[in-house]
Amino acid sequence: MTIEAPPYAVRLATTPEDLTAAQALRYQVFVQELGGNGPMVDHDRGLERDAFDPFFDHLILVDRRIDPASHAHVIGAYRVLPCDRRPAAGRFYSETEYDLTPLLASGRKLLELGRSCVHADHRGGTAMFHLWNGLAEYVLDRGIEILFGAASFHGTDIAALAEPLSWLYRHHLAPSSMRVRALPPGRQEMDLIPADRLDRRAAMAATPALIKAYLRLGGFVGDGAWIDRDFNTTDVCLVMDTGQMSARHREFLVRRAGA
Repeated sequence: MTIEAPPYAVRLATTPEDLTAAQALRYQVFVQELGGNGPMVDHDRGLERDAFDPFFDHLILVDRRIDPASHAHVIGAYRVLPCDRRPAAGRFYSETEYDLTPLLASGRKLLELGRSCVHADHRGGTAMFHLWNGLAEYVLDRGIEILFGAASFHGTDIAALAEPLSWLYRHHLAPSSMRVRALPPGRQEMDLIPADRLDRRAAMAATPALIKAYLRLGGFVGDGAWIDRDFNTTDVCLVMDTGQMSARHREFLVRRAGA
């Protein structure tokens, strides 16, 4: 799978150099920028990695002007795990944080998303747009029916996040058939501010762009956030039915093409 848009190319990682470059980008974003850490983070080599990486497909955004030997050619990344690989991995990554029983019991084709990031020099342009296109092709090629995965707010100060978490709970809670639940001990209730005191503008301003993009495409959030102290984040589990995403995604592409 390759989608080209000079000077970018979106494709799956196919070499050890590709994966190392994706892990180096993740280190820059999740460790250096956001203060995250983890048991397999390699600070000496500057790589953010974990035990799940060998089981995931790694969707990468490549700057074709950069020599792959430099390990700097990957300027955007997404890792994805189809449900048919869950037995080999032992579980989905998200099962550390969430009870996924409604999704696992649905019998539908699932795809877990995670570790989405773009190099700081390429944000605010078309990089994320190209990654979304690559993800859409991956989903359609494999007949994926439900997308899900943890998406993060930076920091673990719940008082500072009360407005956006409460708004998500009140207005974007997943239907019961898709409502995953955050697990203890990291579980954090999201219904923190009464509905009549919520300010939509303030809530959206405090919500990361990636989460807002999922919501625009018809995504929902599970019940409860999860505080990830290793990564210095507060996570919500986003769930999306691709039947809804497809129509919304086409509208999104039309708007961008005509912008």
